[in-house]
Amino acid sequence: MLDKIEQTLEKLYRHYGEQNWWNDKNRLSDWVSMILIQQTTAKNAINALQQIEDILTLEQLLAVSDEELQQRIRPAGFYKQKSAYIKHQMRWFAEQGGELSAFKTIPTETLRKQLLSLKGVGQETADAMLLYLFERKVFIADQYALRLFNRLGLSQAQTYTALRAECMPLMERISLKTAQEWHAVIDEHGKVFRQVPLLNEDWLR
Repeated sequence: MLDKIEQTLEKLYRHYGEQNWWNDKNRLSDWVSMILIQQTTAKNAINALQQIEDILTLEQLLAVSDEELQQRIRPAGFYKQKSAYIKHQMRWFAEQGGELSAFKTIPTETLRKQLLSLKGVGQETADAMLLYLFERKVFIADQYALRLFNRLGLSQAQTYTALRAECMPLMERISLKTAQEWHAVIDEHGKVFRQVPLLNEDWLR
């Protein structure tokens, strides 16, 4: 079945093309974006991110008051909660040395457990951080992936954990860039399908 999944994902990639997600030169911008995007639209998250562009360094994010940060990210919704998440995660990052390179020797699943212990980090966010920030080849088994694979008969998994476990062996075959692009095109296709529920997907089988 992994071969069929790989073939389907390659078809999606050829169809939608390179997405180049989460590739800002300022890695903290992408990190904070992953918090802001939770439970809101991309447009709202972008609006909120633009409000804090001038303080997107570790030192400034730690120094800004809770009240100011809350007001700045208000467009993203749940601003008190997300402000607390940003502060908590940035403090943790600073405690670890404040450099992504410092995590290179930590095994992926060990690092994942550490990320899951942080406020505001669930399985999907942890894997997004691993894939795009910490450059680990992991599969993000989000709702778009679950629904797609179920529709196409590629998996009967009903939970994030189950689908992730099924697809992780596939990550050993591919490059980091491919893993990143596959996640992006799964989500792009999911958005199209959400708008057109009767979309013909025979070309993916």
